[in-house]
Amino acid sequence: MTSFLTRTYIKLTTRLNPIAVGTKFFPTNNLETEYVELFNYTQTILFELEKAEITSDSILENLVRDVGAENIPKDYNFYELTPAENRVEEYALVSNIIMGSDRYFYIELQNPSNLINVFVKIIENEKGEIVEKTATELVAKMLSKNDAIRVAIELIGIGLSEGIQVISAVGMTGAASIERAIHYTQSVGSFPGIAFTKLGGEYALVFDSPFLLQESHPVDLDNYLFIDLIDSTKFIDKNGRNRLVDLMTGIKNFIETECDGELEGYREGGDDFIARFPSKDLAIRAGLDAAWFALDNGAKIRAGVGRSRREAGERAQLVDSLNSPSPLSLVVFELANGLYAYNIPSEFSRTLINLIENEKAKLIGIFAFVFIFVYILSVLGLGMFGFVAIIIALVYAFVS
Repeated sequence: MTSFLTRTYIKLTTRLNPIAVGTKFFPTNNLETEYVELFNYTQTILFELEKAEITSDSILENLVRDVGAENIPKDYNFYELTPAENRVEEYALVSNIIMGSDRYFYIELQNPSNLINVFVKIIENEKGEIVEKTATELVAKMLSKNDAIRVAIELIGIGLSEGIQVISAVGMTGAASIERAIHYTQSVGSFPGIAFTKLGGEYALVFDSPFLLQESHPVDLDNYLFIDLIDSTKFIDKNGRNRLVDLMTGIKNFIETECDGELEGYREGGDDFIARFPSKDLAIRAGLDAAWFALDNGAKIRAGVGRSRREAGERAQLVDSLNSPSPLSLVVFELANGLYAYNIPSEFSRTLINLIENEKAKLIGIFAFVFIFVYILSVLGLGMFGFVAIIIALVYAFVS
C-alpha cells in the first residue's frame, strides 16, 4: 500500500492521481520475477486520468463489444455472481500484461456423448489447444478470454440444438476454470451457460432456449501503440543522431520479436512510429518496455494504446495537455470505460519515493540533520546559508 506521504509527493509534482507505485503482484516464474523487479526498481506509477465506472451494465456492454454482438444470441440472462469493486486493481492489470491474454476454458456435459469429439474439432479449428479430455469433460487453452467465451457460446448453442446441456467456465488456468464452473452451478444451477471474470468480478451468461448463430468469428479488434520520443532534438544535440537510431532500433526489435508487433510508418532516424498488436495487453507491455529501455538510455517517451492509429496517437499526445510541471514519460491506455497511464518517474523522484517507502529511518535522519543544521546556523546569525544543509542532504541521498 503506497503511503500517504508518497501519494502527496506524487500529486504535488505531477498533479495527477496515483493508484499504485510499483506492484504487489506475486511472481511465480522467471519472466514474472523479471517484470515485477522492473516495476518496483523503477517505481513505475499507475495513474488514473479518467476514473472507470465499473458496474454490471458497463461490464455487459464491454463484453458484447469485445466478444461481438453477432456472436451472442438475443435471448440470454446475465448474472452477477460476484460484483466487481468500483476500482482498478493494479496487480490484476500487471498479471494481464505479464501473462498475456491466454485463457483456459472448461466444458462439462451431464452425460457421455460423442458431442465432446465435435467440440474438440471446433476448438482446434479456432486455434485452441486441448489440454484434457474425457467422455463428459474437456479443458482447452484459447488465445484470449474473449475467444474462449465466444467459442463456449457456440458450443452451448450446438448442445442445446441436440438437447444436451453444456456448462462452461473460463479461467487463468485449467484448475481455475473448473473451480469457476463449480461456483456457477452452485449459484445458478445446472443450466447451460458460461461463467467468467471481468475486472475482478465474476459473471455468467445463461441460455434457456436453443439458438442458432451464423458461423462464429472472432471480433477484429485492432490494438495500436503510438510511440514518440520526448524532446528528440535535445537528445540528438546531447548524444548524437546515431544514439537516437540505436535507441529506436532497439525498441523496434523488441516489439517485433517479443510482443508480436507489426511496425507501420517507421523510418530509420525517426523519433516516432506506430505498431499493431494482436492484443491490448501486448501493446501495453511493449509501451512499458519501450519506456524502461528509453529511461535506461537517458530518454523519455510518450506512448498511447488505442483501437485505431488516431486514437493511439491522441492518447500519446495527452502528455502535452496534462498540467504537469515537466513532460512525463507516460503509457496511456483505456481500461473498462476509464483512462489510465503508467509513468516511469525521474531518478530524483525514484530516490525520494524509495526513501519514503523503504528507508523511513534514513529519511527521518536527513530531516533531523537539516533541521539541526539550519537551527545552529540561525543561532550563529548565518541562517541565510541554510540551503547548504539541503544540498548536503540531497547529495547524501543520491550517493547512498
